[in-house]
Amino acid sequence: MAELTFRSASRGDTPLILSFIRSLAEYEKMADQVVATEELLAQEIFDRHGAEVIFAMEDGEEVGFALYFYNFSTFLGRAGLYLEDLFVKPEHRGKGYGKALLQQLAKIASSRGCGRMEWWCLDWNKPSIDFYLSLDAEPMSDWTVYRLSGDTLSALADS
Repeated sequence: MAELTFRSASRGDTPLILSFIRSLAEYEKMADQVVATEELLAQEIFDRHGAEVIFAMEDGEEVGFALYFYNFSTFLGRAGLYLEDLFVKPEHRGKGYGKALLQQLAKIASSRGCGRMEWWCLDWNKPSIDFYLSLDAEPMSDWTVYRLSGDTLSALADS
C-alpha cells in the first residue's frame, strides 16, 4: 500500500507549483486565464510570504497540492485559513488524497489558532461540491463574491 506524506514547498518547487496551477486551470476550463510565472510565484510565495503550499506525496512523488493563505475575521477576532487551490492528479484520485490534504490543512489551521477554514468552489463542479458536503462543509449561500481586477481595479485606484 502506498504511503501518503506531506511536505511544505520550498523556492526550488516553484516550477512544480506552477505545473499544478496549470493542471488545475485545465481541469476548471480556465487555462487561458493563467498568467502566473515562476518568477512571480517565487516572489509572492517565498519573498513576500503571501501564500504557502503543501504537497501530498505518495511514496516520494508529489501527487497533489494545496495553496493557502490567511484572511481575518473581524467577528471572530482571529485569522482564518483560506484555501485558494487544491488539486490531486487525476491518476491519483479516489484514494482519499483530497480529504487527506483538507485534513492536513485543518491541522495547520487548528495549530495556528485559526477560527475557520474557507474556500470557493465553482458552481458546476458537482463532484467537489458533493465531496465538501460529505465533510459537513457549509456552502455560504447568503454571500456573493465580488471582484475587481485588471483594468477595473486600476480604474478605481486611479479615480
